[in-house]
Amino acid sequence: MNLSWQTNLDRAIDARAKQVVAVRRHIHAHPEASGEEYRTSRYLCQLFGEHGLNPQLGPDGRGLIVDSCETDCGRIALRADIDALSINDAKDVVYRSRHDGLMHACGHDVHAAILFGAILALVDLKNAEQLPWPTHVRGLFQPAEETATGAAEMVAAGALKEVQAIIALHVDPTMAVGTVGLRSGVATAHCDELDIVLTGRGGHAARPHDTADPIVAASQLINSMYLTIPRVTDSRDAVVVSFGRIEGGRNSNVIPEQVHLQGTLRTLDTEVRKCSKNKIYQICEGIAASSGVSIDAKIVHEIDSICNDAATVELLRRVSGELLGSGQVAQIPRPSMGSEDFSVYLKHVPGAMLRLGTTSPGKEQTPLHTVCFDVDEEAIAVGTKILARSVVEWSK
Repeated sequence: MNLSWQTNLDRAIDARAKQVVAVRRHIHAHPEASGEEYRTSRYLCQLFGEHGLNPQLGPDGRGLIVDSCETDCGRIALRADIDALSINDAKDVVYRSRHDGLMHACGHDVHAAILFGAILALVDLKNAEQLPWPTHVRGLFQPAEETATGAAEMVAAGALKEVQAIIALHVDPTMAVGTVGLRSGVATAHCDELDIVLTGRGGHAARPHDTADPIVAASQLINSMYLTIPRVTDSRDAVVVSFGRIEGGRNSNVIPEQVHLQGTLRTLDTEVRKCSKNKIYQICEGIAASSGVSIDAKIVHEIDSICNDAATVELLRRVSGELLGSGQVAQIPRPSMGSEDFSVYLKHVPGAMLRLGTTSPGKEQTPLHTVCFDVDEEAIAVGTKILARSVVEWSK
């Protein structure tokens, strides 16, 4: 009996399922922070080399570019990220992070394993002459997604040379295994990283009148932004300001000289983004004038929203529906206020990002960026099949 290429591809992926899960668990147990992904990159490079491929390490030995063949021709790229977050892993599992303070709490280990499995399955079918037509794919294992710098580094290193389209996926614990989410157009928020240094005049905690207290100014600044930015923005427009880092002082009885704040501004509309930035600078100027504390506010990283290409989304919708059933493919109703530097690639080539359900049916979800985050590993094969099938369909 002549089997369809879809069946052969799915079988090749199922045959490697244990190997791909093992790759995910190894990466999860050995996380590396953004900008330090050397061991992860070498680990993946070695694995591909053992399967006869010739991967290229990314900038400064971080990240990986791997082609299914070395033919000079147009191709589609699949992108995964490989960096971890500064979070302690609280799970009681054999693949728990072995590095205190570092954890794959955003699913990048899963993304990397899925991409690894998809490329090997496509190579398996190519070697067995079971692909229906020539299929050329490039895998991009990107560093430093969490700091929003890795995509630009990969593009500068030639990652998109001869690439005509790009696809990625992201785990979604709000969705069950066996379901996916898709959205055309704007899918994530613009994200601007705020870096604010408040410098005052320190002194004894018993005599605050002799100081210019940067802690007081910092608290006023945060409260003012949280209260003011939403109040000066049309309530129909989404805007979120959040601070995730406050650093200042070492002693309970000493008012420090300086406080350092880091946070993010997230918006969906370009004009709202511009107005919100201006308002942030105005708030800083006002508090500096009233407190006597100098405030140096900068936006150190700017990431545009992901705008998914409609044709690529339709391809993913069709492929996912054929695999899972059309009822398992959800239309994402609104953009996420999260951000992703996958948007950098979309400035150069059309593409789309798919949301992959990762929570076991009937079980409580573990949210992204939390100490107990984990996935149902059955989702790995689902994601691998969608990516691999999409490559073949695109190549048609």
